[in-house]
Amino acid sequence: MFFNFEEILKNEPKFRLQQIKQAVFCDLIESWNEARVLPKSLQERLQKEFSLDIKAEVFESDDKQTIKILLELKDGLKIESVLMRYKDRNTVCVSSQIGCPLNCSFCATGKLGFKRNLTSDEIVEQILFFNRYFKVQKQRVSNVVFMGMGEPFLNYENVMRAIRILNDKDGLNIGVRKISISTAGIVEGIEKLAQENIDINLAISLHAPNDELRKKLMPVAQKYSIAEVLKAVDDYIKLTNRKVMFEYIMIKDVNDSEIQAEELARLMNHKLYMVNLISYNPTGIFKASSAERIKSFKEILEKHGIEVTQRYKFGKGIKAACGQLAGE
Repeated sequence: MFFNFEEILKNEPKFRLQQIKQAVFCDLIESWNEARVLPKSLQERLQKEFSLDIKAEVFESDDKQTIKILLELKDGLKIESVLMRYKDRNTVCVSSQIGCPLNCSFCATGKLGFKRNLTSDEIVEQILFFNRYFKVQKQRVSNVVFMGMGEPFLNYENVMRAIRILNDKDGLNIGVRKISISTAGIVEGIEKLAQENIDINLAISLHAPNDELRKKLMPVAQKYSIAEVLKAVDDYIKLTNRKVMFEYIMIKDVNDSEIQAEELARLMNHKLYMVNLISYNPTGIFKASSAERIKSFKEILEKHGIEVTQRYKFGKGIKAACGQLAGE
């Protein structure tokens, strides 16, 4: 698929751009033959040169709250995206790379190794697929999180280009404040985002309260210490005045003790920091913390005045942790 419509239409009247955006992103056509407002000759050229086909296997959880797709790209490689349905929003967790070079020990994607970066079009396709899926129900994707396969800041330019396509008011029209990027702590990416003048949300995958443990769980921590990551985050906050979320996967007997909760509380000493505790979706050697342990951990953070949210498991039955299906 190819969303650089300006290039496609350079010899066409200017109003064609609006017509094509309407057809692809709003009417959600799946073939150029459905774009009746276009001349037959242009339909045929687009059909030949820029297919709108999206190939994907769909896996739906028993409660219908989670839908995972295994999307096949033009070169035959596969990526995963997950839709999480809440009462007030439909959030898609998108991939930004095929595989991931960071090899975090708790992550299924890391076990795949790294194949390549996704193009901006391949990122947008993931959202477009779900909007087509929702078409009959007259619903749309409302929120996007870059928290699927890959590290978004190692594919920075394509991720930012995709965000601008997603945000285009004449297209998918997803508000920037409903788009989040989650990074394992790539300091250069945090610094670049601070300069973008775009109000997307930043999340840091922390998962440990000290460098020693973080290095064991996340090899990237050998390059970027927690202190360096927090310095970049503080500079980001100074420039943007935006709240930053720290994600913390709760892993049984690894990072979920009361002592570690106290240690984390000491790190989270900024009024615009918040912590998101995530119940671990097992992918191999680790187990999820118990509900009681997560509750206790959360209460310790709250006792110290830290804003804490808790994300519950989505899609365990359909292997919704990214990388689990592609790995098979």
